[in-house]
Amino acid sequence: MKFRKPLGILMKEAEETGEGTLRRTLGAGNLVALGIGAIIGAGLFVRTAAAAADHAGPSVTLSFILAAVGCGLAGLCYAEFASMIPIAGSAYTYSYATMGEVIAWVIGWDLVLEYAVGAATVSIAWSEYLNKLLETFGLSIPYELCHSPFQVSPDGVNGIINLPALFIVILLSLVLIRGTKESANVNGIIVILKVAIVIAFILLGWSYINPVNHTPYIPVNVGEQEMIAGKKGFLDYFENDFGKFGMSGIISGAGVVFFAFIGFDAVSTAAQEAKNPKRDMPIGILVSLVICTVLYVLFSHVLTGVANYNEFASAGKEASVAFAIENYMPGYEWLSILITVAILAGFSSVILVMLLGQSRVFFSMSKDGLVPKIFSEVHPKYQTPYKSNLIFLVFVGLFAAFVPGDVVGDMTSIGTLFAFVLVCIGVIVMRRTDPHTPRAFKTPGMPYLPIIGAVACLLMMVGLGKHNWERLIIWMALGFVIYFAYSVKHSIVRKQSRKDRQ
Repeated sequence: MKFRKPLGILMKEAEETGEGTLRRTLGAGNLVALGIGAIIGAGLFVRTAAAAADHAGPSVTLSFILAAVGCGLAGLCYAEFASMIPIAGSAYTYSYATMGEVIAWVIGWDLVLEYAVGAATVSIAWSEYLNKLLETFGLSIPYELCHSPFQVSPDGVNGIINLPALFIVILLSLVLIRGTKESANVNGIIVILKVAIVIAFILLGWSYINPVNHTPYIPVNVGEQEMIAGKKGFLDYFENDFGKFGMSGIISGAGVVFFAFIGFDAVSTAAQEAKNPKRDMPIGILVSLVICTVLYVLFSHVLTGVANYNEFASAGKEASVAFAIENYMPGYEWLSILITVAILAGFSSVILVMLLGQSRVFFSMSKDGLVPKIFSEVHPKYQTPYKSNLIFLVFVGLFAAFVPGDVVGDMTSIGTLFAFVLVCIGVIVMRRTDPHTPRAFKTPGMPYLPIIGAVACLLMMVGLGKHNWERLIIWMALGFVIYFAYSVKHSIVRKQSRKDRQ
């Protein structure tokens, strides 16, 4: 709780205008579109099949519902914070005001996993679908030029660099530098396109559902049954069988498809560019989340009904939606091409919003002195943090070009879940420390719903397995090295605290 950033200073920053500040150009409709643009993407079109194949089978629909509960409860907490502290920075800013600088740094560093590494994940998926589209025209990118060095094809070809993934990161970073309003307009067009294509797949694919593919709805986890019958100990089960179908598979599947919900909180990073943030931020966060949850459950039900979930572990692993259409929906080959184009556009909007979110978080951290000033330098004409965009272009580009998609995807999920846990706790703390601060939106069911939200997110973190916990711990350790080497010395709040004591 030490070195909290006073709410008065935050509100003063939120009201600043003119040179060196962000331009307020986004309305409620823009924010809802921004949320949907970030949410519907690689999580739906790629992670759904992965979760079904490896963890939940047809019951991936239940995984989506569990993930939606955790995200929905965290979303209520985000909405209260966003209406109360309408400033760029998302969970980082909220935690600085509630739980102090150390926790704020943890969240800010953690959000790099959500936005920057998340953008890399989606760009890799973009590369997969681009290759699928080119194949329909008899073309293809050589395996070694569209896969990381850690990937090997069934024919034994080693990847070298993922050039398409790197290309899309460069292109969208340049769009962001051009301006937020222009980026939002591009995003709005893409949102309409990809929502239409998701609905088309649900409506057209429904009649091709084979009930056999949904039987059993929850595939058996033998180790889970043996543990329940007392034939296997819990530790043995947790080490070897947890998450491999059964009820634990639904939990692990929720951790995987949780990636599909990442994005609604990206709306809160644009608070300083919203015209009426106290009213529009809760609308943008909650409406986009509700719309996407309904579409997700229906989409995953149709996808696992049209094709058997086991096929998504082999032939249908890459570009799974196009695979299902081409093999099990005769006469709709045109839909496969159309949906691939729409998915490419959809992925582009997700990358756009994640890159925007990342630069805005570091914009706030830079203003606070926790990272160098270069991250908050605004372009004199476009009023965007262009140098920050260029730096993250390099960072995200390296991940996109040289790291496999499944690794960066799970890193993104566990990092974001951790941030959500802290936001759920933070809203409870804020109610106690600043009970009289005006709130245009209040999280209902205090403190119970935020506690349930934190527990649900922790449960999904457990479902992601020990390797992702190890990566998270290493990432956080690196962050603390930077914090104590640089941030502690340059923190504006710490400097002001020292002045006050003198």
